[in-house]
Amino acid sequence: MKFFTTCNDYYELCKPRVVMLLVFTAVIGMFLATPGMVPWEPLVYGTLGIGLAASSAAAINQVVDQKIDMVMSRTERRPLPQGNVTNTQALVFAILLGVIAMIILTFLVNGLTAWLTFLSLIGYAVIYTMFLKHATPQNIVIGGAAGAAPPVLGWTAVTGTIDPNSLWLFLIIFTWTPPHFWALAIHRKDEYAKVKVPMLPVTHGVKHTARQVLLYTIIMSGVTIMPFVTEMSGIVYLIGALILNAIFLYYAIKMQSGKDPSIPMKTFGYSIIYLMLLFALLLIDHYLPRSF
Repeated sequence: MKFFTTCNDYYELCKPRVVMLLVFTAVIGMFLATPGMVPWEPLVYGTLGIGLAASSAAAINQVVDQKIDMVMSRTERRPLPQGNVTNTQALVFAILLGVIAMIILTFLVNGLTAWLTFLSLIGYAVIYTMFLKHATPQNIVIGGAAGAAPPVLGWTAVTGTIDPNSLWLFLIIFTWTPPHFWALAIHRKDEYAKVKVPMLPVTHGVKHTARQVLLYTIIMSGVTIMPFVTEMSGIVYLIGALILNAIFLYYAIKMQSGKDPSIPMKTFGYSIIYLMLLFALLLIDHYLPRSF
């Protein structure tokens, strides 16, 4: 029983739910990079390498943030605050995952994917976690670039190049991140204030943050139309994206009144479903006959 408990603690260090969403977008990027089936080597090794690198970054994030995690109710049950894993064990585990990821991507995928993945790892685990998070209320906007990289990484794993179309996928996630995370930050405003993390609702108030959520939702809605405009995707994707955007805008507009305290978390929950469905639509549309 202790063995399985220990394994679960290391598993939780990887933030599996977050990593699964990142890997999902990376895999979609792989499929969009080719008109046919993705060759098995980049599909298997690329997915594994990107997933391990994201897990490494997540573990480093928990090592750095453990004092904050001990105070916040959302994170107090993580392995490090609970004392189930030591700092040294977590850091060695994170470094091991990162090294294995770089070896896999360098020798079994391609050098470009390895370098971009490494930069993303450093961007999240070091630049965002250690500096931006505590330096500016725009932390999630600037740091969001690392979280937006997976579909580009998936694309380069297949082609070995950075295609302009892959950058639309990057921009979709980049503009999605602020309304996604700020909705959660509004709900957890008091906890962020207690640990002195300058999230936007703490420094500028809930009303200002809600306006920013609406602004970024509008920007994101425009960006999500670009795959259709550039003929990367077809009418099926466009219709689905318009519907998903309308629902997101409904939540963002409803948040402006501040009368319903449940709306921020409903927006946060929907934002995850939104991203999954949007990328699923990209995949479905990709393999439909273009005449359809």
